[in-house]
Amino acid sequence: MKKILIIDDEKDLTAAVRLSITLQEPQWQVLEANDAEKGLLMIETEKPDLVLLDVRMPELSGYEVLKEIRLYNDLPVIMLTVQDDELAKVRALEMGADDYITKPFGNLELLARIRSVLRRTDGVVGQLQKTYRNGELKVDFNQQKVFRGETEIHLTGTEFQLLSLLAQNAGRIVPSETLLGRIWGRYALDSDYLKVYIRRLRQKIEKDPAKPKYIQTVRGQGYYLEKKQKNLPRQSAGGDREETI
Repeated sequence: MKKILIIDDEKDLTAAVRLSITLQEPQWQVLEANDAEKGLLMIETEKPDLVLLDVRMPELSGYEVLKEIRLYNDLPVIMLTVQDDELAKVRALEMGADDYITKPFGNLELLARIRSVLRRTDGVVGQLQKTYRNGELKVDFNQQKVFRGETEIHLTGTEFQLLSLLAQNAGRIVPSETLLGRIWGRYALDSDYLKVYIRRLRQKIEKDPAKPKYIQTVRGQGYYLEKKQKNLPRQSAGGDREETI
């Protein structure tokens, strides 16, 4: 059973979303909070699996709520907004949102996005039972932990899934379309998702994000993670895994 929390001051919308989710996923529990403070309290008390968070709310905006959540919690968050502009989307992703959906949205699309986020934050599907190492960088697939030297690097579920996919294909170019499809699903047609998360990963794992040592960009194609022995990357066939990491 999954527990979904909707934080939105529009009571009619939260009721409609709750009804839509429960009709399609009757085993899920859907909770509502019609103001930001109540929503933050319910995150503490109810421990939801995912939050649907409205951007425009009185007193505290969705961005402020998201910032508060990310201070202490990696809880998956999908932002709901009437703003369909690139800057608003990038801002939400930069602040730690896992996805972004514009109102009005279809019920099937909303459910697809929720399921997609839950899948990737529940763990890496089909992960290799190995550890990726390159210099100070270590990715432990079993423990889903990342280290630079002796220091653990704190990643969100989506960040770990992206880094894991690159690590499983270390030394091979993974096309941008493959990364988008594997991580965000069929609705992720916007490359902003990928650019933002690559930038966030570099800020966390690279000593100098402006001169990345690990995650490399191949303009017009995609990205690859350096292997320990630096060879020219081979083109990945749709993101298939490398036999040895």
